[in-house]
Amino acid sequence: MSLTRSNGEAPVKAEYRLPIERAPAPDDDAAEASCPSNAPCPEGSNVDGEPPQKKPRVSGAQRKKQAREAHQAKKERGANKGRRFAKVREDGEICWKVACGETCGGSDCRFTHNIPDYLATKPDDIFFPLTSSIVTEPPFVNVTDTATISCPVFLERGKCDHGYKCRFLSGHISPPLEEGGAPALVRDDALSKEKEGLREANFITNDTLKKLRTKKFPTPLADAYIQELSVKNNAPAEASAEEPPATSTEQAEPTGPESTVHANGPMPEMLSAEIHQEDVDAPDVAMRPSEKKRLRWEGLNYLAPLTTVGNLPFRRLCSTLGAQITCSEMSLATSLLTGSKEEWSLVRRHPIERIYGVQVAGNKPATLARAAEVLQQTLGYGPRGGGNSGGIDFVDLNCGCPIDLVFRTGAGSALLDATNKLGNIIMGMNRGLGEIPLTIKVRTGVKEGKNTAHKLMERLDGWNVGAVTIHGRTRQQRYTKLADWGYIKQCVDTLRASVTDDDLPPIPIFGGGDVYSSEQYWSNVEQTGVDGIMLGRGALIKPWIFTEINERREWDISSRERLELIRKYAEFGLSHWGTDTVGVNTTRRYLCEALSFQYRYIPIGLLETLPGQINDRAPAYRGRDELETLLASPDSRDWVKISEMFLGPCPDGWTFTPKHKSNSYSSEEANG
Repeated sequence: MSLTRSNGEAPVKAEYRLPIERAPAPDDDAAEASCPSNAPCPEGSNVDGEPPQKKPRVSGAQRKKQAREAHQAKKERGANKGRRFAKVREDGEICWKVACGETCGGSDCRFTHNIPDYLATKPDDIFFPLTSSIVTEPPFVNVTDTATISCPVFLERGKCDHGYKCRFLSGHISPPLEEGGAPALVRDDALSKEKEGLREANFITNDTLKKLRTKKFPTPLADAYIQELSVKNNAPAEASAEEPPATSTEQAEPTGPESTVHANGPMPEMLSAEIHQEDVDAPDVAMRPSEKKRLRWEGLNYLAPLTTVGNLPFRRLCSTLGAQITCSEMSLATSLLTGSKEEWSLVRRHPIERIYGVQVAGNKPATLARAAEVLQQTLGYGPRGGGNSGGIDFVDLNCGCPIDLVFRTGAGSALLDATNKLGNIIMGMNRGLGEIPLTIKVRTGVKEGKNTAHKLMERLDGWNVGAVTIHGRTRQQRYTKLADWGYIKQCVDTLRASVTDDDLPPIPIFGGGDVYSSEQYWSNVEQTGVDGIMLGRGALIKPWIFTEINERREWDISSRERLELIRKYAEFGLSHWGTDTVGVNTTRRYLCEALSFQYRYIPIGLLETLPGQINDRAPAYRGRDELETLLASPDSRDWVKISEMFLGPCPDGWTFTPKHKSNSYSSEEANG
């Protein structure tokens, strides 16, 4: 059978191709967009970044009508507004203290305290398979009648924080002491102590959140800078509900010792100088460039900050596969300053993350300077004291986000066309961060055909930027054209020529865009002179790309090895989101998000030519075994079935709708 191949189609060998039509290629722009693809954006916005046209004069009735339409459009805004992931809860809720083996002292507690009654109505335990259970033929996970249930969190920590609520409860209970009584929770104290330094860190206390919500968290460094800026601009200092002022009567929270210990041990190459005591005692004195921590990132790879999919379990998986620099999902400065618990959960760090940063987005110098100082005071520089004591190694300013919701506020890639404001933001954030380095992530420009990033390169040293990453597309291009690595090289040359202080390490510069193989990675590094490459979609589709890069080889990974990585992701998700019913289904949701990218991987053993290209469309094909065929399915119902191998059956009413339009299924279909 002879099959022709169209332009842009992956060169899958003829013996694996199927003579049927494949679904359209995924639209990564649709996954990022904030306006529905079938409806105009709300009034005053422009997808292409152009300023809105001058409004014609209208009557009062027309204005009211336009206001109603704008309000309705705002409610419906977002390409992914239809995605709903309701929390699935148990019918009978048990008191959290009782569930964890403690005593509830509240007489008005509305939850049940009867453990046997609760266990009688609790959903069945879930069997979490070991690696040895995975096979390449249906049912792909062997579960025998003699299989025992084990709790992945208990095996990792020596205890399970969810107690009786855990859906793997049989793995950490002992028989009841008396007939009709409750089984006893088991705890392995020796293992718990051994694993104590391997738990997540960067948890924020309720007291800190309360101070932020009541605008009582002191930010003296940022306040001094804002005052200087207001005098310079001959304008009143910025202060609003979005930019909460610090109270002079409050004492700053301790920042902790200035440790130079890193997650995997000391890294003296990242340090250049100690903080001078006079600068610590005088918060209104700017830190000199020689006193800022300088980054030594030459030859390192970098996992991009990825909204939704770049969560801690995914970063942990990539770190086990060789990712060397990781960064949190994008957090909004205003949400951090108002004490949003959800936003602060994004800054958590796993000890395996060797070099870890927090990405922040905002549009005002006052907001971002204060947010930077809050991060410095609450988290501090690097793992303070080692182990799981947390900390951050850098803060990244988002100057590249293309989505309308961010761009219209003047944040993200909009900062590329506001150079003076960007400079004020960077200098203010540097003031608040103290010794913590500040990095920035940019695109080549805003409008297609008008690259402007090279103009910024000349100013980064003066602004004391610690490192810069350039995504090789403009904001307007999104993913419609290949990344411009020739222009990235121009930016590298401009940056290198602009740094005049030979006594300081050079500013690391990273490129990004379309890298999907070890060969592409190292070829771009050699041809452009970048210190390394940030990986986004390539890491989402094949997280093992970091292993390929570090070992300089193309890995023809087997289907069984891929399913083992999926099992690991589920294990890391349960450790992060919890092993109760809510945590299991939160893990299921984000596992399906990950599979909505990973199914796009075409095994290199099926290709006629190497390396594979990230934008090649996959024809309909079969794998070398049934598991490989299943992992290539574009049907979201199959992704849910894969999740059930590790997380048990889906509860009634649970559905998954992917971001990408071409993969969308109706709610009735999503469960299968």
